[in-house]
Amino acid sequence: MMIQTESLGVQYGSSIAVRDATLSVETGRITAIVGPSGCGKSSFLAALNRMTDLLPDAHVTGRVTIDGTDIHGESSSPHDLRRRVGMIFQKPTPFPMSIRRNIQLALREHGMRERAALEATTERVLRDVGLWDEVCDRLEASALQLSGGQQQRLCMARALALEPQVLLLDEPCSALDPIASERVEALIRELRGRYTMLIVTHNLAQARRLADHVAVFWVRDGAGVIIEQGPAARVFDAPRDPTAAAYLAGVQG
Repeated sequence: MMIQTESLGVQYGSSIAVRDATLSVETGRITAIVGPSGCGKSSFLAALNRMTDLLPDAHVTGRVTIDGTDIHGESSSPHDLRRRVGMIFQKPTPFPMSIRRNIQLALREHGMRERAALEATTERVLRDVGLWDEVCDRLEASALQLSGGQQQRLCMARALALEPQVLLLDEPCSALDPIASERVEALIRELRGRYTMLIVTHNLAQARRLADHVAVFWVRDGAGVIIEQGPAARVFDAPRDPTAAAYLAGVQG
C-alpha cells in the first residue's frame, strides 16, 4: 500500500475532528473521501502531509506511513514530505507573481538552478495540465490574471513540478464554474496511474465518476469517523452501513 493510516486522530485544542481513522490507499489509484460538512474530511487530508503541523493547537495521534515509512518518524522532514505529497486546495492559491515564477520558485528552492532545466520543467508541467497552449505567450503575466479554472490548473502544475508521488485534492472543483470543473475533473482522470490521489468532495456524482476507492466519513460521538470504505462500485451500489447508504442515496446528510 502506498499510504496507510492506522487509528489516525486529529484534534484542535479540546475539539476532536477525526477519531480512529484507518485507511489503506493503493498506489496509482484515486480515493474519494466523502461525507457531510464538518465530519473531518479536510483535517484527515491535512494530516497526510503534516499541514496540521502549521496549526499551533492541532494534535495528531495514530500512525501514517507512506511506502512503509512513518511520516512522523525521526528521519521524516515535513519539507521533504510536502515535496512528495502535494496538496491542492478548495480555492486556487496562485502566488501573486508571474505564471513562470509560480512554477519555478519551488524548483529553485529545491536546488534547480539551470535555466534550461527550469524552462523545460515549466513547459512540461503546463502541458501536463493543459495550460501550455493557453499561456505560453504570456508566461511573464501575473498568475492572478488567469481565470479561476486556469488558476487551479496552474496550482496543480506547480505541485507536479516537484515530482510528487501523491496529490491531495481538497474540494478542487467547488469554487469553479461547471466548464472549469469539467476541465479539472478531466485532468484528474488523465493523471490516474501516474500519481496516487486522494480527493475530498461533496459531489457524489463526481466521486462516482472519478474514484477507484471511496471512504465515507460521518460524525459520531462528536468526532469524524470512517463509517464505510471499499471499492467505489461496491460502496455506491451496496453500502453496508445504513447511515452511509442513506447519505449516498441522498436521503441523509
